[in-house]
Amino acid sequence: MHIADMLTEAEQGRPSFSFEYFPPKTAQGVQNLYDRIDRMYNLGPKFIDITWGAGGRIAELTCEMVLQAQSVYGLETCMHLTCTDMGVDGVDDALNKAYKAGCTNILALRGDPPRDQEKWTATDGGFQYARDLVKHIRNTYGNHFDIGVAGYPEGCDDNKNEDELLDHLKEKVDVGATFIVTQMFYDADNFVRWVGKVRERGITVPVIPGIMPIATYASFLRRANHMQCKVPGYWMDALEPVKNDDVAVREIGKTLVADMCRKLLANGIFHLHFYTMNLAQATRMVLEELGWAPSAERPLLPALPWKQSKGLGRRDEDVRPVFWRNRNKSYVLRTQDWDEFPNGRWGDARSPAFGELDAYGIGLTGTNEANRKKWGEPTTVRDIANTFVRYLDQKIDSLPWSESPLTGEADAIRRDLVALNQRGLLTINSQPAVDGVKSSHPVHGWGPSNGYVYQKAYLELLVPPPIFTDIIGRIESQPGLSYYAVTKDGDLKTNAASDGPNAVTWGVFPGKEIVQPTIVESVSFLAWRDEAFRLGTDWAHCFDSNTPSRALIEKIMNEWYLVNVVNNDFHDNRTLFELFKEIEVPDLDAPQAV
Repeated sequence: MHIADMLTEAEQGRPSFSFEYFPPKTAQGVQNLYDRIDRMYNLGPKFIDITWGAGGRIAELTCEMVLQAQSVYGLETCMHLTCTDMGVDGVDDALNKAYKAGCTNILALRGDPPRDQEKWTATDGGFQYARDLVKHIRNTYGNHFDIGVAGYPEGCDDNKNEDELLDHLKEKVDVGATFIVTQMFYDADNFVRWVGKVRERGITVPVIPGIMPIATYASFLRRANHMQCKVPGYWMDALEPVKNDDVAVREIGKTLVADMCRKLLANGIFHLHFYTMNLAQATRMVLEELGWAPSAERPLLPALPWKQSKGLGRRDEDVRPVFWRNRNKSYVLRTQDWDEFPNGRWGDARSPAFGELDAYGIGLTGTNEANRKKWGEPTTVRDIANTFVRYLDQKIDSLPWSESPLTGEADAIRRDLVALNQRGLLTINSQPAVDGVKSSHPVHGWGPSNGYVYQKAYLELLVPPPIFTDIIGRIESQPGLSYYAVTKDGDLKTNAASDGPNAVTWGVFPGKEIVQPTIVESVSFLAWRDEAFRLGTDWAHCFDSNTPSRALIEKIMNEWYLVNVVNNDFHDNRTLFELFKEIEVPDLDAPQAV
């Protein structure tokens, strides 16, 4: 979606906001930032932008981060692109990667000179000015990209002449720019005055103010001095006395910045762009002060019960197998090239990509040492079961099959899940039955307002061979239950009436057909089988080959069944758990011989 269109929506409804991030310098920093971007998604930004790292690996990282943000995290993304160190071929390569990622917004900038140059000069065969870059993008891609440019309410480093800068801004808009993002500032009155001058020049495209939250006194001063922006005297009077108290600085800073934002809103600005500096707390505090952060009174409701990818060709995706509910990234990466995907459905076994694992990076994350520390060094099935219970009790934040902490959705069945795991039945996925709660429900809600959502109770677990036949007999004795079961290398066992999908989540909304976004089906279960057993095997390989822990986990992966059960009566939350009543895994406390 184009940013200009988002801003039109904001002008017609409630105000909106966006976040800026920059590529970190280390691999661990990149992963941590992805985690933070994923968490900050829940604050509800309209879009994010990723700054351009001129030259080499950092430039490549910008493109990679745009791809991840679009396809995996489902965020509309604006990619910065600068002329610095960039010839036409480099620019075209970056634009092509953005296009393939599904990105539809570019912030075109001249860029700062390299550190070894006092003044900016164009690369041989490159662009002299940002307007040249804007013109090239527009000529090459037509209207595919919304193109933003920089605005300078207080001048830029090498030019403080306001009239000249406004002339340049008008030139950039005239050749195709469709929105303006300003440098940071703290003087709201001057910004409002400057926007008036922009409009006097006949520039009618949206102006987005750049907002820098205050995290610490030192960083506040450093950035203000670096950008040469004016700080109102009363701001300094408020911050100076508490400059050594970071908590107090953030508290006062959030109020000062939020008050500035309110003044902008009162003067016809409908969208704020926050320079996060890859941090969350200071930005979140400003949003909370403005009353914009999600809360019980102001929930952020997703369009679907999972994060919808905004990758190229995936924006209309409206169906996803339940098996990947806790591994969104692996699902998106693994299915991005499957042959049937452009039709909006799950790929089938005829795809040459089906069953391939390594190419999609679906394996276990984290170092061996970190994983041993988090999940312990089990020598009995009870040890493993206790690890699962710790996850259910929210004492650890992940399992090999679940990348994220347990959500509030599990509260309704948490006690039952704990009881199952305490008896050695290892639950790796589940959901409770939901019988028509409003789509605005803070836990189960999704989709348009004034609708109702439903869920069938679902359970996925690992079962050892000695009790497998008993469990399958119990399932098949209940006419409302359907199941799939398989070993790592075995044939699929099921009582499903057909290979077609069984919807386990659906919604009913005014003026729409019933939406069925989460399904169970055989072909996707077999794909998940490969991944699920691979993750367990990766966990085993966190231990040396001659250790009881490795032998135990490998035995489970090689011999146990992966079983999923659906209760097709969406009124019923009890039958699934009564099914396993009095069943206990044998030899729970038996140590594993090496």
